[in-house]
Amino acid sequence: MKIAILAPITWRTPPRHYGPWEQVASVLTEGLAARGTDVTLFATGDSLTRAKLSSVREKPLGEQPGDHKVWECLHIAHIMERAGEFDLIHNHYDFLPLTYSRLIRTPMLTTIHGFSSEAIVPVYKKYNTSSWYVSISNSDRHPGLTYTDTVYNGINEQLFTFTESPENYLLSFGRIHPEKGTHLAIEIAKKQRIQLIICGLIQDQAYFDTQVAPHIDNSSVIYKGNVGPEERNSILGNAKALLHPVLFNEPFGLSVAEAMMCGTPVIAFNRGSMKELVQDGTTGFLATTTTDAAAAVNRLQHISRRSCRDHAMKHFSQGRMVEHYLSIYERILKG
Repeated sequence: MKIAILAPITWRTPPRHYGPWEQVASVLTEGLAARGTDVTLFATGDSLTRAKLSSVREKPLGEQPGDHKVWECLHIAHIMERAGEFDLIHNHYDFLPLTYSRLIRTPMLTTIHGFSSEAIVPVYKKYNTSSWYVSISNSDRHPGLTYTDTVYNGINEQLFTFTESPENYLLSFGRIHPEKGTHLAIEIAKKQRIQLIICGLIQDQAYFDTQVAPHIDNSSVIYKGNVGPEERNSILGNAKALLHPVLFNEPFGLSVAEAMMCGTPVIAFNRGSMKELVQDGTTGFLATTTTDAAAAVNRLQHISRRSCRDHAMKHFSQGRMVEHYLSIYERILKG
């Protein structure tokens, strides 16, 4: 079985800091390669992989700016021109590669990592009967589409150390944007008078400047920037809890799975996929308001951090994701 994995080129695969789609593509690619699958990763030329690597651009667009439309076209055309070399193409690059799918004979599986807006849905609908779709949570399924399966994102558990005894701080980890509720994490931590550490890419500078930065005092609220894998494990593992007060229906939430992999419970707003990721009362708490979330902090002593780790290993490990995708590949190729 020869598999081609198409990753985005906004960030390196795996990303140095932020880059959830690139991260998932990397974990899958490395897991497939470790099992002896003949896999080629289409990503930036500086990507790190034990698989074969094919690229048209050396540096990611997020680090070395270029015309996104031009490089996107070149990158996708590159894999399509080599489509005949593979048994299956696994697309992690959103909707645009679908427009090539009827021009090649190689079947294409697309993992839908979320919908940036309803405007992109017509593309998915057009290729609904001639392609294969996977959702990353049951809650993120569009009613107008047909799905082959749901596969939860996997993470490389070897990069996350179980921490039995945390330090006394709460954590907000992820891109800094109004819909991620960073300002609400600050409110929750202040209600409990517990230190909050914030980590993440600033995706909305005006929001950061007006609703986050004024609270940063390097004492009660600390911003550590867009941390990479080296710091991520320690910061996640030593947190008393991850605060995840999202204000949108989040398709998955990698930081939620990563926190639990370290043994850290999650206090999240009950939106989108959160009810699928967090077991309320067992691996964290689901809340609807900042008052609920703050009250949940007082119940953290009832959460077993070992249960958090076990839950993450069962549902979000690299091996679990790889096995699930391999079974889907086989189903598609058998017709």
